[in-house]
Order: sequence, then C-alpha cells, then structure tokens
Amino acid sequence: MSYDGNLTDQTIQDDYKRASDRYAAFGVDTDAAIEKAQAIPISLHCWQGDDVGGFETKEEAVEGGGIMATGNFPGKARTADELRQDLTKVVDLLPGAQRVNLHAFYCETGSDVVDRDALEPKHFSRWIDWAKEIGIGLDFNPTYFAHPKANDNLTLAHPDKSIREFWIQHGVASRKIAQAMGEALGGECVNNHWIPDGAKDHPADRFSPRERLVESLDAMFDQGHGVGPLCVDAVEGKLFGLGVEDYTVGSNDFYANYALSRDQVLCLDMGHFHPTESIADKVTAHLPFHKKLLIHTSRPIRWDSDHVVLLNDDVRNVFLEVARADALDRIYVALDFFDASINRVGAYVVGTRATRKAILYGLLDPSDRLLELEGNGQLASKLALMEDAKTLPFGAVWDMLCLKSEVPAGAAWIGDMEQYEADILTKRS
Repeated sequence: MSYDGNLTDQTIQDDYKRASDRYAAFGVDTDAAIEKAQAIPISLHCWQGDDVGGFETKEEAVEGGGIMATGNFPGKARTADELRQDLTKVVDLLPGAQRVNLHAFYCETGSDVVDRDALEPKHFSRWIDWAKEIGIGLDFNPTYFAHPKANDNLTLAHPDKSIREFWIQHGVASRKIAQAMGEALGGECVNNHWIPDGAKDHPADRFSPRERLVESLDAMFDQGHGVGPLCVDAVEGKLFGLGVEDYTVGSNDFYANYALSRDQVLCLDMGHFHPTESIADKVTAHLPFHKKLLIHTSRPIRWDSDHVVLLNDDVRNVFLEVARADALDRIYVALDFFDASINRVGAYVVGTRATRKAILYGLLDPSDRLLELEGNGQLASKLALMEDAKTLPFGAVWDMLCLKSEVPAGAAWIGDMEQYEADILTKRS
C-alpha cells in the first residue's frame, strides 16, 4: 500500500511556492523558518525502544521501579545493538538535527556486574562510537530507579546516609560520563536528573526529605568533582508517579527554586503536570529568570503519563510561546514518552516529527504583525489574524522541510516503517 498520495518532488515544490506566497503576505519568511527549524536538535529517548528495560548486567532481577510501559507489541529491542539498529532506522526517517538521550542503565559492561556508582565512560563507548558513525550527539540521564537501593521510593532523599551517598556517587559518575560524551562528540551533553523520590500516602514529614535532597544535590554538583562545562546538568520536577501519588519530593516548585539558586537548567516535562495546566505559560514565566530550559515533549492523558507526542494544541502552544519570545536558542528539546502497544519505531517517528512540526509552526507564526496590532490596540484584528494563521497552508511548508532534509515527506515514511517491521521486528522473539 502506498501512503504518499503521489507526492512528487515537483508537487511539493509547486505547493510550497503557493504556501510561501500566502505566508509572505503576513511578513513570514518560510525559507528562513525551515532552515531554523531543521537546525534545532531533538533528543530521542532510548527508553521508547525497549520499554524502559535497560541493558545492565545484573546478578538477579530487581524491582525499585517508578516507571512502567504497557503493551506487548512484538519486536522490542532486546540488546543495545538492536536498539541502535532501530534508532538508526528512526533517524533515517526524520528531518532535521537529531540526538539520542541515554539512561545510565543502558550501559554495556559485558559479563561484568558494575553497580551504578562505579559506571564509567568506557561502559558507553559503543554508544559514542555509534553516534560518531551516524553523525548525531548524545545526552544522558542518571537512573535513580530499578535498583535495590530504590525499593523504599527514596534515593537522594533517603534517611539512610549510606544510601544517599551511593546515589550521590551515581550522580557524580553520570556527570563524568556526560562530560566524556561531550568531549568525544564535540559539543554539550545535557545530563538530566529525574529523581522519583516520594510517598504513596500522606507523609508526616514533607520538609526533611526535601532538605536531604538539597544536601545530596549540592554534594553531587560540587565543582570539586572536576566535571567540565560540556556536561550541562538539568533537574526535572514531577507532579507524581507510580507509588508516590501523594507526595513527590522533587516537585516543580522545588526544582524551579533549586535550579535558579544553583544555576542549573530547569526541565519542564509536558507529562509531569496536571493535564489542565498550561506548560506554554510556564515556559515564559521561567525564561526571564533562567538562562536556559530543557523541554520534554510528551502527552499526558487524564493523569501524569507519557503518550506518543502528537501535534496537538499543547505542543503547538509551547513552541509558539518559545518562538514569540525569540527564545529557541535558550531551550534544549528532548522527547519523553513510551508506548509498548504499537510499533516502537513508528512511535519514535510520529512523536519526533510532531515535535519538529510544532517548532516549525511556531517559527511560521506572524508574530511581528500580531505584536504590531496588539501595540496599536487593534485587539479584534489581532485575534482574527491569530485565527486565520491556523488555516495557513502549513502542511506544504512541512513537506518542503522534509524534501530539503532528504527524508520522506507526508505519510510516505509509513511504508518504510511497515517494511522494517516485516523484515526486522517480526523476526525478534
């Protein structure tokens, strides 16, 4: 079955010429928007490809969870080589600059059991070599879950000092790994800390765990560890999670204050708030105070969850706000979702394309004209133009972005995904 609808290069070029003229009437340079949208890196999260399993060599199975992927679609990656194979296919179907975001428990230690406080850059050397080969950057995350020392739902905020110290050393190790990745690949490596500490039901003491978490974070980020500037540390808040429904130590308020007071990057994950909260509004509330933000695009449904990103109002509005604030150079963009019920390669491509579509949509906004109308008090005209901009021929500009990136335009990539499923994924037991 063909999905391209006879979308030839000439058809794309003809449609784009008409669309470009429409946008130009409102003062929007579509060529410049495409170029800028292509250049912004999007970091693909490794955990979509294997249902958040990781590849640690363990003496025995462990719990200590906090993350759960649901579904049993065939063909998930069972090894790091298979995950790299899948990610290579994904990158081939995506326009623009890509990165890959690794969690610490995606290490490769061979037959050796290496605990997380002892991880080193060498345990990610094959990931670094692969990234060099296909020309992408890497980002990193310490893994504060799926470990015996996380079974109490507390890690860096644990009352036991020895457990806190273990996780501090894991965080230090992650920072050194991120620095090594940045040095090897010639650029920054964002090292994002999400810490799932909390309580399932009413804690008697909400203050002490937060006090301990501050102390642990300060020890981890101590400059005496010799980590260089290519490791860009970020801290990520959350509304709640599995097993910590009542109380999350590292809430958004906690990390907004911590990041600002310690000059760290604040991560805003779109799946980590109440579904009725506007993440777009939060972006421009934080930007006057923070040098940079890390945006995780995700899609919550009903409660704190991570569904495959779509080009819905939430993700559009986030990048509209960023573009209107002229702040695209002040954000890092990464994905955070996992769905084991559908083709995982397809999930990657849908979510990443939707995120880049939202970036392009923001750059195509007639912001200068809207600001002019608002400044003149022509508020009805401003609102009317905002509405009219929604029906401008965005799809034709997106297809041109894909054509310039030399990847399938429109829905043509679906056939490639289905062929990869038939040739590769269905053959995995």
